[in-house]
Amino acid sequence: MTENPLVSVTVCVRDGLDWVDGCLKALSEQTYRPMEIIAVDDGSTDGSKERLLRWHDEKADIPIRVLTQEAKGLSAGRQYAVTEARGEWVAITDIDVRCEQDWIANMVKEMNPVDTVEQVVAVTGRTVFEHAEDIVSRVRSVEIATKYRSRPRRTSLANGPCSMFHRKSLIDIGGFNPEWYHAEDMEVSLRLIENGGTIVYAPNAVVHHVPEVKASRFLSKRRRDARAHMRIVRTFPRRKRSGPDLDFIGSSTFVLTVFPLWLMVILTGIPFIYSFISYPEWTWELAQTWWQTKVLVLTGVLMVVHEVILWRGPLGIVNRGAISTGKRSLISILKVRNLTLRWSVALWQGLLLGFIDALVGAHGHPKLFGKKDN
Repeated sequence: MTENPLVSVTVCVRDGLDWVDGCLKALSEQTYRPMEIIAVDDGSTDGSKERLLRWHDEKADIPIRVLTQEAKGLSAGRQYAVTEARGEWVAITDIDVRCEQDWIANMVKEMNPVDTVEQVVAVTGRTVFEHAEDIVSRVRSVEIATKYRSRPRRTSLANGPCSMFHRKSLIDIGGFNPEWYHAEDMEVSLRLIENGGTIVYAPNAVVHHVPEVKASRFLSKRRRDARAHMRIVRTFPRRKRSGPDLDFIGSSTFVLTVFPLWLMVILTGIPFIYSFISYPEWTWELAQTWWQTKVLVLTGVLMVVHEVILWRGPLGIVNRGAISTGKRSLISILKVRNLTLRWSVALWQGLLLGFIDALVGAHGHPKLFGKKDN
């Protein structure tokens, strides 16, 4: 019987005091052996560092080591943990995640290839986003569940909250680059695949994410996602990418269309409304001679398209699911409309910031013109 490999489970935190105990308690209750836990504090100022240090115990059944660094970012923190890890495999999770007791054990079960083509270099589990009574956490919960529902065994992303990497393979492709702005999990996943590796999805390896209840936090994360996506598609354009296509984009492509549609509705509706107000003896016969009437028809068509996207397309699964799990449906509908529009705006802001990053060669981008300055 092959001896179980040592797995180093790593987690990074910056100002996550309220989540430290819950996360480390769940990790210390894993059933898998042998295992070690490495926690990295990334320049916390809220007491997280001191709370982490209480868990430091290298003589425990599952040894826990706490490392500290100045505020350098999640990617730098993950790389620090990888360099300090002793395990053949390195797992990553987030401080606001609670792992089920067999999370690591179920990922280890899936790390063996099923044919000669596979070279398994990473195994990714499933993240369940818990929800509260608010519309934000319900939308997020349903959206993530929808993404996982149709996920294939061979996937293109080892998700940050719930994945495990073969340490040598990770080091061979350079590990986590401290310059990367967000999406470090996607970046290393695509580099591993580019290097001939296979990422396997283990649906029974489950972790639970605390509810994402604040709209500001939700929108900030979506803005960061879009900003980082600009770097990903520049670094790994589809024509140069091997292996499975990106399978975890979800609703974002459809959400992007919401803001432009509403902008067109507003811009095309204003001339008609102005003409209606300007003519006191308004009649339908008169309106038929106005060019604004044709604009109004176009506006109506755009609104229909918007409704189809909002309720009947892939995004509709998210919206209907969020409403069905809540109360006061009419209010929920209005809240979903508001959140979806703000979500769309956040994505466009992120893409703009990503384009600026590309122009100046920041956050892991090579410059669009010329070489990046050293």
